[in-house]
Amino acid sequence: MEIKSIQIEKTGGPSVMKWKTITLSKPRKGEVSVRHTAIGFNFIDINHRTGRYPLDLPTGIGSEAAGVIEAVGRGVRDLKVGQRVVYIGAVGTYSEAQNVPAAICVPIPRDISDEIAAATHLKGMTTEMLVERVGEVKKGDIVLMHSAAGGVGLLLCQWAKARGGIVIGTASSTVKCKEIIRAGARHAIDTSKKDVAKEVAKITKGQGVGVVFDPVGKDTYETSLACLKDRGLLASFGGASGPVPDVNLNELRYMARAWKLTRASLFNYTASREDLLYSSKRVFSMIRTGKVKVKVGQRYPLKDAAKLHRDVESRKLSGISMLAP
Repeated sequence: MEIKSIQIEKTGGPSVMKWKTITLSKPRKGEVSVRHTAIGFNFIDINHRTGRYPLDLPTGIGSEAAGVIEAVGRGVRDLKVGQRVVYIGAVGTYSEAQNVPAAICVPIPRDISDEIAAATHLKGMTTEMLVERVGEVKKGDIVLMHSAAGGVGLLLCQWAKARGGIVIGTASSTVKCKEIIRAGARHAIDTSKKDVAKEVAKITKGQGVGVVFDPVGKDTYETSLACLKDRGLLASFGGASGPVPDVNLNELRYMARAWKLTRASLFNYTASREDLLYSSKRVFSMIRTGKVKVKVGQRYPLKDAAKLHRDVESRKLSGISMLAP
């Protein structure tokens, strides 16, 4: 079967993404064929495109999608043709359809739309992981979220608030700071005007925060440490600006402050089918109760995926962006 797909033959800027016709084979043993109805954008897609996270080339791109199962391979017992599912973990979602392992597909509840499922599967489970299992945020905890106007950031502001946490968010403009506050953050710091560490010190009366959630990496690493209280946790979960520098835990400041560091990877926390279904169930539950509200900020036709990447990298966008097949 011939389908349309975004393909890359080399790494680089958005222009390496090409709209092509490819052949989709029948699903193999343990696979299902999913016709996409909604495709999520995530920053890992840019890391794949630029080669920061290398892929074997040529390749498709994209990591999150929802759709309808059109064919089932041998050995698949718990999924069927016509069923709506959402998945992450099979690169190539910037396409009209894809064959994927049945084990990574999560059935979508009747009261959740395909678009909401695709908009929140990776970001929502990342948020659940960070707030509930990595940061273990509880009532009264003060946490810092870098780039809080992004897709994960806006969900995290809501989720942490629902657990009684106090969120300080950072963003690069006044407009984005207003979005952070609307999402549930108690404080928003405009990084274009304010020194984050100094503002956090003022807000916390010099104590610092218990947890810093950092998707930025290299550019915010020192700031993150400066904002932590003694025995605080730095949870790095991305590298939008590049990887975190090498860490020497015998350095005096680490020993004196007893900071905890972790590189939180969603694929570690959802490695088993049991964990995957648990996390996705928590996301659906939070959406269903209204404690987490999902707003799609931008929608682009799939063939215009390169424009979406350009707009993201120019920092024009905030919140959740989607691609429509």
